[in-house]
Amino acid sequence: MSDDLRAAVAAGVLGAEEGYRALLRSIVEVARAIFKAKASSIFLLDEDADELVFEAVAGEGSETLIGQRFPSSTGIAGFVLVSRQPLVIEDVLADPRFSRETAESTGFVPKGLMAVPLLYEERALGVLEVLDRPRDAKFTLAEMELLGLFANQAAIALDLLQRARRAQAALAGEGELDVLARVAAALERRREEGEPDSALRLLVELEKLL
Repeated sequence: MSDDLRAAVAAGVLGAEEGYRALLRSIVEVARAIFKAKASSIFLLDEDADELVFEAVAGEGSETLIGQRFPSSTGIAGFVLVSRQPLVIEDVLADPRFSRETAESTGFVPKGLMAVPLLYEERALGVLEVLDRPRDAKFTLAEMELLGLFANQAAIALDLLQRARRAQAALAGEGELDVLARVAAALERRREEGEPDSALRLLVELEKLL
């Protein structure tokens, strides 16, 4: 197995992960702008650690929160993850599900929020939150539908990000050359069949082999 081929496959995986992270950043930035909110964030569920992780943030906390974690059952985000139901709360301090301690640890305590679970193929992957939209704007059904559209896109991006990370972990582990050899063979078969050798195809093939 040549060094060039190994580098090409690894670069494809790493590039795919960064692309999906950029997509998540775009989703929270657009959601924040559309709802005129102070902040928006996407949490990824780390199933192994049973924690929610800040994966993308726009607005308040965008410089410091990425990578911070808290137990998956904590606060309103935890409730939305478990219940798989969206929530709109105008006064979070009056809601018993709100974890002020967790909010204070982030440096931003919101007054109100919208939260929606990120579901993909029956799996709860995380939560999308929009914090402190204008309080004089009455929440509408159309806004909930719009938030659902953001959630659908975020769930797809999270699933692809997880695929990329699993592939990266496989390449970094033992038996790297054997994995790469089988991936190369699988991609060559796809090419001969007339299918494009896209980053997503690479991730799918890697996942099949693991």
